Amino acid sequence: MFDGLVRTFVPVAAGVLLTRVASYGLELPEAAVTDVLTVLVTAAYYALARLLERRAPRLGRALVSASLTSRTPVYTAGDGTP
Repeated sequence: MFDGLVRTFVPVAAGVLLTRVASYGLELPEAAVTDVLTVLVTAAYYALARLLERRAPRLGRALVSASLTSRTPVYTAGDGTP
């Protein structure tokens, strides 16, 4: 469970941080614009990190999990089968 949470929260935190940095000094019209930008940046970051994880596993894992875990989570059905 820890691995899945890490792999969710790290890209979200990176997306928020990247959006804040990219929009620093810009006068965005509404908070909703910032929210949409954050979602788009987060999705792009995650997609890029997952792509890199396939082509360069160490780099991709570092981007997806900040090297807090090296395992990819395995999700199982309710009866314990993968």
